[in-house]
Amino acid sequence: MATYLVLTIIGDDKPGLVELLSETIARHSGNWLESNMAHLAGKFAGILRVSVDDLHADALVQDLQRLSSVLRLVVEKVSMTEPPARQRTLRLTLVGNDRPGIIKEISRALAAQHVNVEELTTQCSSAPMSGEPLFNAQALLKVPTDLDLHVLQRQLERLADDLIVEINLATL
Repeated sequence: MATYLVLTIIGDDKPGLVELLSETIARHSGNWLESNMAHLAGKFAGILRVSVDDLHADALVQDLQRLSSVLRLVVEKVSMTEPPARQRTLRLTLVGNDRPGIIKEISRALAAQHVNVEELTTQCSSAPMSGEPLFNAQALLKVPTDLDLHVLQRQLERLADDLIVEINLATL
């Protein structure tokens, strides 16, 4: 039987951090399943999911905790449950001039409709012509099947007008 672990990490960015994690996981016959990691403001931050045989799980957790001199690490044991079947998946994309509160307003509107944000990626870049900060976001959403997508679309369009951003929803 397998134990599943979700790890969150942060540390000073330098070569070898991923290798250190992967060697520690492999030493206990663990399997690196999925991850999302990035360099942010001089730090290396990430989240990953690992599976390991139940017999090796505690030893792996102990070895991971020994990495605390190099990485701040949180390890959570998780159960693998099937997601609710009554959901649809949508991709939200957003682009507009950067300003505080964009994610707050969008996430409030989504939560009010019981929409779950499964993945969120954001970045700021320079607009091609003006050089002004441009905010980009992409989100993977899980939407209840009984939610009228036209209602959600209209609500997001009104919000896009208020925030002066472009928002698109696409069914996956």
